[in-house]
Amino acid sequence: MDPLTHFLDGPRAVRAFALSMHMSAPWGITVRDNAALTVLAVTRGRARIDGVLLEQGDVALVRGGASYEVTDAAGSTPTIDIGPGQQCTTLDGHDLREEFRRGIRRWGNTADGETSLLVGTYERADQAGGLVARALPHLAVVPREQSDEALVGLLARELAHDDPAAQVVVDRLLDVLVVDTVRRWLERPDPSRGPTWLTCSDPVVIEALERLHGAPETPWTVESLAREVRVSRASLAARFRAGVGEPPMTYLTRWRLTLAGDLLQTPGTTVSHVARTVGYSNAFSFSTAFKRQVGITPTEFRHHRPALSDTGTGRSV
Repeated sequence: MDPLTHFLDGPRAVRAFALSMHMSAPWGITVRDNAALTVLAVTRGRARIDGVLLEQGDVALVRGGASYEVTDAAGSTPTIDIGPGQQCTTLDGHDLREEFRRGIRRWGNTADGETSLLVGTYERADQAGGLVARALPHLAVVPREQSDEALVGLLARELAHDDPAAQVVVDRLLDVLVVDTVRRWLERPDPSRGPTWLTCSDPVVIEALERLHGAPETPWTVESLAREVRVSRASLAARFRAGVGEPPMTYLTRWRLTLAGDLLQTPGTTVSHVARTVGYSNAFSFSTAFKRQVGITPTEFRHHRPALSDTGTGRSV
């Protein structure tokens, strides 16, 4: 299974933070929540993300890792801060949760402003599709004429529901919206994109990727992979870095650990079995690599789940 197919089988929102945001200018928000991936859809008016103007109907994906700004169309200076766990405060620390709460999954500085956005956040990288999310730029925008307005409308309507199944439906609609947005973004020609496996066109590198994807448990080296694709070691290393943006073995490690994340969620599967399946000789070396990349051990990862808060969104906003 290649990573794009793997992604299309996810992502997997679990009690996702998702809401409808309503704002009246002037407004500006600094987001430093450390989330793996966020999707924003403009349902009314216009907004800017890091200075990039989004019109009504546009959908954007923001890859995590760095803070970013969401503002009105004029690019007003941010006065609101969104921190880890979606804690919402003024810049001097005043809590805005009650002041900005407008009902079930509805938030903003007004009840019905000139700008409305749908916001959905994936806190963890494994929930956001692993390698696909990491291969995206910091900001990927799909314009209205290519986005799925009907899907955005379905999510908007479901966010207003308060029945017991609403959160499950919101999670699944959010997953579909993210997958659909990535697929539509890939279909758009964009010469400014940096090298990633998502857009690589080098036939030698594509064949090498197919070998890595198809047999991640194989004890690959750059030399053995080069023999398989019938080029020199130096040629493969250079072409792979040019086409994918990182060395072959670095990419292989990311792919192995992405697969491992899914396998760890399978009931009855041991850490040792997962380690062997993705190409590690023992559980210790696998656990070390996994913690280095993910930040927690495989056992901690298996049991980690976001907790629901009393807002019904799973977060503090």
